Amino acid sequence: MDDPGRISVIIPTYNRGKILERAIKSVLAQTYKNFELIVVDDGSTDNTSRILSKFAEKIRYFSKLHGGVSSARNFGLEKSEGTWVAFLDSDDYWLPEKLERQMQYLRENPEILIVQTDEKWIRRGIYVNPMKKHQKYSGWIFPQCLPLCIVSPSAVLVHQRVFNDVGVFDENLPVCEDYDLWLRIASKYQIALIPEKLIVKTGGHSDQLSRQYWGMDRYRIQALEKLLKDDLALTPTQRELVLKEIIKKLTILETGRRKRHDLPNIFAGKLSEYRSKLDAVHKAGHSEPQSD
Repeated sequence: MDDPGRISVIIPTYNRGKILERAIKSVLAQTYKNFELIVVDDGSTDNTSRILSKFAEKIRYFSKLHGGVSSARNFGLEKSEGTWVAFLDSDDYWLPEKLERQMQYLRENPEILIVQTDEKWIRRGIYVNPMKKHQKYSGWIFPQCLPLCIVSPSAVLVHQRVFNDVGVFDENLPVCEDYDLWLRIASKYQIALIPEKLIVKTGGHSDQLSRQYWGMDRYRIQALEKLLKDDLALTPTQRELVLKEIIKKLTILETGRRKRHDLPNIFAGKLSEYRSKLDAVHKAGHSEPQSD
C-alpha cells in the first residue's frame, strides 16, 4: 500500500455468471488505470468460473465457500493491496470515467477519505428516477444516513485507513450490512459526493437480498443499537439522533405487527425501553448544536 494512487477494486459475486462479465468489463474500461481488480466468487454453482477464466490475466480471482456478500467483500479487503478501495456489485456497472473523477476529486480535497458518485437506476430494464428519500448528500451526512442507506457500495472510493479505524462489513447482518458500515463511517468522517451519474445500478431481479427479507428496519435497528453500545464513538447529539431514529423505526414495526398478528410481540417493549433512554438524555441536558 505504498502507492498513494493505487486502487483495489473488489467485485463480490454469487451465481451471477450471466451478468458478471458486464461488471468486469466496466472496470477494465476505466480511464484511470492504476488499479487491481479482485473478484471474489462466493461459492457459485453456475458458470461463474468459466466466465472468470476469460479474464485470468487481468484480474485476481478467488473462490470461497458461500458466506454472503459481507463475507465476500471482507475477503476481498483482506487480499487487497491498494491504498484505496472501490467496490462493485456484480449486477451493477461503471461508466469509464468513474475512478478518474474520484481520484481527481481526492487530489483536490486531500482531507477527504471517502467519496461516492451519483448513480443511474435501471429496474427491469427501464431507467427510473430515485425517490426523494434516496437523495445523496455530501459532507458530514450522519443525520441523513439514519433513515436508510444513501451510500452505494458500487459508488464509493474509500481509503484503507477508514477500514482500519471503523472496521469492515458485519457478517452477522444478512441485509443492511452496507447501512451499518456507512453509519459507522459517517459518524467519524465526511462522505463526499461527486454529483455525476458515473455508475449504473440495476435492480428488480429475484436474487436481490432486499427482496428476500421482510421488515428491513429490523436490521437497521440492529445497526443503530450497535452504535449505541459503543458510547465513545458518538457525540451526544449523534446519540440523541440515533435514539430518535430507533423509536421511529420501532413505531413503524409495531404498527405493522398489530396489523399482521403473526409477528413476535417484541417491538412494544423495545419502544418503551428506548423512549426511557431518550427521556434520560433530555433530562441530562446532553443535547448539543448540530454541525452542518
